[in-house]
Amino acid sequence: MAQTLLNDTFLRALLRQPTDYTPIWLMRQAGRYLPEYNATRSRAGSFLGLAKNPDYATEVTLQPLERYPLDAAILFSDILTIPDAMGLGLSFQAGEGPKFAHPVRTEADVARLAVPDIDATLGYVTDAVRAIRRALTDGEGRQRVPLIGFSGSPWTLACYMVEGGGSDDFRTVKSMLYARPDLMERILEVNAQAVAAYLNAQIEAGAQAVMIFDTWGGALADGIYQRFSLAYIARVVAALKREHDGARVPVITFTKGGGLWLDEIANTGVDAVGLDWTVNLGRARERVGDRVALQGNLDPNVLFASPAAIREQARSVLNSYGAHPGHVFNLGHGISQFTPPESVAELVDEVHRHSRALRAGSV
Repeated sequence: MAQTLLNDTFLRALLRQPTDYTPIWLMRQAGRYLPEYNATRSRAGSFLGLAKNPDYATEVTLQPLERYPLDAAILFSDILTIPDAMGLGLSFQAGEGPKFAHPVRTEADVARLAVPDIDATLGYVTDAVRAIRRALTDGEGRQRVPLIGFSGSPWTLACYMVEGGGSDDFRTVKSMLYARPDLMERILEVNAQAVAAYLNAQIEAGAQAVMIFDTWGGALADGIYQRFSLAYIARVVAALKREHDGARVPVITFTKGGGLWLDEIANTGVDAVGLDWTVNLGRARERVGDRVALQGNLDPNVLFASPAAIREQARSVLNSYGAHPGHVFNLGHGISQFTPPESVAELVDEVHRHSRALRAGSV
């Protein structure tokens, strides 16, 4: 493992320490908007062929870092690895997204759920983490940027497991939640244990920060969110290794549509809270104070605008937060597959340029 991290700006920002500029990385930064990613995926034969091969996963993880001066790498994988390891039969249909052959719908289905053996079923993920760390490190032990590991949240995983795939209205999973909360709580308890074990395995393999993606938490009603999503995120956070190899391992959580619950999310013990584009960062910073760092929160569709507009909107996000420590720039959700790669170059350059000027007091 690397002895020297050449760029630790991202980790210092997560810990609310002063930085010379605002670090930036992008959710789904290794993805279909990059032609080199599409070429590698074609060689792999399928998305799962790509994600389950540590060599391919390493290759695509590094691709955006070769194009842009990003401040972190994120493991290339998928949030559905855990339910796949539970034997639910994951597949990806062209144009339809993920599907599970064996969705969890009945009391018997729920009773059969168990935390998977991480080493036996998800070793390809930890192998990829180790391979990426090696690839980020030169012959003198100097690592370019930190590596982020991740998982879906217990609730978000449950949505896919019960629905059997994606959903527009979450009718099946919400029906179970309201009609049989005992079954839903059993699913979430198993998922929470699995997510914690999975993230700890990534940390032990070399992930230097971890992120919990609660993509569908915002689909829940107030009160229901706290009981069926946030409570289980808090259980995961409490079970995580927060130090490894003598260094702090920061934890980020992101609930899309979760701005309403910012204060409660900040109280789960995480180091940083990701926000979507509906939240004003300046007001969010005032609400949380120095409890957590904030990550976000440019609307991903800004990247379809002109270079001048992209730069203007990047400055607006940065100005909203101000020259305070504890900000990691990101999109408010994952980057679109249709994003022009040159737009990302404009964004990264402006975030670095303008945030340096903000901290120097020259704007």
